[in-house]
Order: sequence, then structure tokens, then C-alpha cells
Amino acid sequence: MSKKWYNLFVSVDPRPQESAEAGDPSAESPPPVNAAQAIADIAASTAVVPASQFASTPANLTSFNEIYDAAEIHPPAHGFTILKVGEMLRSEHIRNLPKEVKRSSVLVALEAAGAPLEDVIQDAVRRDRALDTFERVQEKAVGDLEARKTQENQQIQAEMDRVTAEYRARIEANNDAISKEKERFFAWRIKKQEEEQKISDAVSYFVTVNPITTAGSAAAPAPSNTSVK
Repeated sequence: MSKKWYNLFVSVDPRPQESAEAGDPSAESPPPVNAAQAIADIAASTAVVPASQFASTPANLTSFNEIYDAAEIHPPAHGFTILKVGEMLRSEHIRNLPKEVKRSSVLVALEAAGAPLEDVIQDAVRRDRALDTFERVQEKAVGDLEARKTQENQQIQAEMDRVTAEYRARIEANNDAISKEKERFFAWRIKKQEEEQKISDAVSYFVTVNPITTAGSAAAPAPSNTSVK
């Protein structure tokens, strides 16, 4: 194709052709094509991309071209894909033109390149189905990951509960040991005080200031305060 596709614009003239006005039967318009049925036929004839096609494809792909490559979707020989047509429609040369003019311009370019419109529609359907399949593959991968991690979290929680219970038991055992030791010490202290009282009573007969403590912790008495009768 020697010309740029945007140089192949056509003007749509709504007026009937003169030959038609003259009653020439050869100039009569062809019967309208059921576009919806044609699209349905293309979609029905286009195979669904199997999930196995993406078995070795990373789930974190960010490039749609990589997805299309994994689905083995390649541009036809004439080079016109739905992506190329989309670029043409967004081109600065026609993007602000009426929809019918844009449509006619693209159709002229396709015809000049020998690219059937059916090929472009089929390319669009294949890419859409590849994206849908890849989405399902990713969704399943996310679900499988969630199931595995949820099970792992439950195991971790069970381990945490077991360890927590073990440490709680150790803490309670330590607290019990402290309580028992305090009880032993307090019982001994009472006996100590009783013993000190006996000693104090005996010493009291011989001193004016009793150096013996009978309550609380014993403190060393000052030597100057102790005197013998």
C-alpha cells in the first residue's frame, strides 16, 4: 500500500446514484447484512483460549502483549489487528471526525490493504477471550494462594496458642513458686519474732536499753545506746 491509510478517506454522499434514479436495476443497493449475526458467527467460530495456554505464564504480567503472545495471538499478514484499528480511530487525522466518516476511513484502509473486516473482528474476539482466560487463571491463582495462606495462618495461630499456653503455664508455675516461698518466709518471720521476743525478754533483765529488735528487719544497734545495769 503506497499511500498512508489516512490519505484514503472517502466522503459519504447520501444522495442516490444517478443510475439508480434512472431505474438501473444493477445499481440497486444490496440487501442489508445482519451485522449482529455476522459478529455472532465470528465469535462462535473463534476458539476459547484454554487456561493451559497460560500454565507457564507469570501471574504478575503487566504487558498485555505478553498475554497475547502467550495465547499465540499474532498479527495477520496484512498487519491489521483490532489494536491497530483502534490506533487509527484515535489518530489525530480522524479522531474529531463524525463516527460514520471514521468508520468509512478505516474500511477504505482495510480494503486497500486487502484486510477483511472479519479478520479484525476475529482478532478482537481472540484478544478478549485471551484476557478473560488469563483473568480466570489469575483469579484461581489468587484463590489457591488465599487457601494455602489461610491454612498456614491457622497452623501458625495453633502454634502460637500452644506456645502461649506453655508460657502461661510457666508463668503461673513461677508465680506459685513465689507465693510458696513468701508463705515459707512469712511463717519463718513469725517464728523469728517469737525467738527474738524470748531473747529480748531475757536480755531485758540486764540492760536499761534493750538492743534486741522484736519486729521487722533487725538493724544493728548503736554501741553507745547499749549499757549494762
